[in-house]
Amino acid sequence: MPIRVLRQISFAAVLAVTGIPLVAEPAGPYLAARSAAVTGDYDAAARYYTQALARDPSNPEILENASFALLALGDIERAAIVGGTLLANGQSSQVAQMALLAQRAQEENYADVLGRILDNQGVGPLVDGLLRAWAQVGIGEVTTALENFEKIGEERGLQGFALYHKAFALAMVGDFEGADEIFSKPESGALRQTRRGAIAHIEVLSQLGRTEDALKLLDDSFGPDLDPLLKSIRASLSDGKTVEFSQIKTARDGMAEVFFTVGSALRNEASEDYTLLYTRVAEYLNPMHSDATLLSAGLLEQMERFELATETYKKVGRDDPAFHAAELGRAEALRRSGKPDAAIEVLESLAQTHGELALVHSSLGDALRQMERFEDAIKAYDTALEQYDEESRGQWFIYYARGISYERLDNWENSEADFRKALELNPEQPQVLNYLGYSLVEKQVKLDEALNMIERAVAARPDSGYIVDSLGWVLFRLGRYEEAVAPMERATELMPIDPIVNDHLGDVYWSVGRFLEAEFQWKRALSFVDYGDASQEADPDRIRRKLEVGLDQVLEEEGAKPLRLADDG
Repeated sequence: MPIRVLRQISFAAVLAVTGIPLVAEPAGPYLAARSAAVTGDYDAAARYYTQALARDPSNPEILENASFALLALGDIERAAIVGGTLLANGQSSQVAQMALLAQRAQEENYADVLGRILDNQGVGPLVDGLLRAWAQVGIGEVTTALENFEKIGEERGLQGFALYHKAFALAMVGDFEGADEIFSKPESGALRQTRRGAIAHIEVLSQLGRTEDALKLLDDSFGPDLDPLLKSIRASLSDGKTVEFSQIKTARDGMAEVFFTVGSALRNEASEDYTLLYTRVAEYLNPMHSDATLLSAGLLEQMERFELATETYKKVGRDDPAFHAAELGRAEALRRSGKPDAAIEVLESLAQTHGELALVHSSLGDALRQMERFEDAIKAYDTALEQYDEESRGQWFIYYARGISYERLDNWENSEADFRKALELNPEQPQVLNYLGYSLVEKQVKLDEALNMIERAVAARPDSGYIVDSLGWVLFRLGRYEEAVAPMERATELMPIDPIVNDHLGDVYWSVGRFLEAEFQWKRALSFVDYGDASQEADPDRIRRKLEVGLDQVLEEEGAKPLRLADDG
């Protein structure tokens, strides 16, 4: 049968799976696919690229882009079909090779994975080296695999990756002494200090019967505020039980870990869509790898693909120890997509099933506060604090957030108490210093203390527009008008479209006699009142009144002290 016919059969299979009808002209679907791909709508991109391939099945650009979209969508099987055609046409494609390697690894066809890598049909030097070693583990050549892990570690900057995976491979085959020796070495790098690395070492120590060492490592690594998985591990260790080594059970799991660790390393170095390819493969090779699923969903959130992020979070099952983390992520994705009621519904349900977790209640409080349901938010924060057996530094944010809620309800006594409690737990925290200082300024009480707090906040966060604005504003409230100009101008540089900051600068300019500039800033403030995420606390009617009669007259109408009196004082 001619090769071209075989290709058409392959794409017919793809079309049969998708249910996408044949189209007469590829230009429309191709353009639609490119547009969808630019915005990260991989579902639409995959559909449109597949439609385009129905009429032009050997177009290398369409094949490459279709492979990318399918892989980013997590549909590795179809990505491998499309990618296989691209490679059969004599084209080179990292994406296609990644999809095919993933497919063979998922089938546990380690000999084929090894053959492809040795034939230079891999992903890249680091990934290929690690996959090669894990493939050798899979076919029983463990000694050779360990030697290859060592060779990878000789490459500059790769020692941490190599030792991490070698330790996992040793633990998988039962050499816990060897795994512990690697995990205990400082040169093992940052990966051993990650959550997965720490848990793996804890499990290794347990397997060696070193329960006390395992407990100490758990406490040193994670502190007292534990999630369900860590609580379960700690309970088992405390009861004298041996904890199973669960991180890697097969060579395929090891390969999933390769894509996850490389994807994690790429997160701050490469684009989100490229990094997503690695985490999707990790999910595919090890569906129980909830960390990979959470990372994929997080990347989609960063790309503002909230619907895809929501669907990805839902992959983590209710029985998974990471279910609460996935639901918290899903709630945030729903909130950011403009569905706050759905987000709160998710969090309220989670509070019923995971009510012992303070984070669940504080997250519910945050969501309620953002909807200005301050009384309900306070109740959620109260419940969050009730989950702690003792005070800890990490509780500062709950007190801070509850203090904001009290302040919005004009309950200043409770608000100030919470802000000061937050500072007691986390001294010099700039957000708290700024909010408390700014609130004192607005109430025109304890102004000297407020100035001191805000100056300390500015010292800690000199590039925060909100904090620098607070410094300018407290100087203005103290009647130190000339001193207020510089920080307020700096605040507008940092936050040029914020209406509050521009309004404040207008007031400061007016106070030093720069009336035309004041009017210009007030007009700018008005123009930004309804712009994007700009502050909603600006008062457009008051700003318009200042433009009509000036700040002095507005203050007189409000019964406030005139500027000159404050200046003279």
